[in-house]
Amino acid sequence: MLFTEIMKENSLFMRCFRKGKYVSCPFVTAYFINNGLPFNRFGISVGKKQGGAVERNRIKRVFRAAYRAAETQLPIGVDIVFCARGNAAQMTFAQTEEFIYGRLCPAMKNALSQPKIGKASKNRGASFKDKTNDSNKIQKV
Repeated sequence: MLFTEIMKENSLFMRCFRKGKYVSCPFVTAYFINNGLPFNRFGISVGKKQGGAVERNRIKRVFRAAYRAAETQLPIGVDIVFCARGNAAQMTFAQTEEFIYGRLCPAMKNALSQPKIGKASKNRGASFKDKTNDSNKIQKV
């Protein structure tokens, strides 16, 4: 994978689950969070409910192949975790690729391009005070 390292540490997975945003479909949920690094980190989580080792490995192969195909379209500097849901073993490569292009890419670009709430609220507060002071002056005169 060009811009990606494999995520193996449990703390990185938990950070994505707890603080990250997510997009889901009936077969997969993708969690993502900005990592501030010049590369992406990619992880896959497939539980035993998905079936035996053969089924779980097939799911992981499909996820990796679809991610590799769409990697150039994804923003850089993001941790991404794919979690298999429901009957993920029935999901095809085309369905996974459609999920990445149709839902994950737009959601990531939208979420990562929004400004932080703390910075925006400070600016709004200052402008609100200025407007109220101006209106008070006008009313007094």
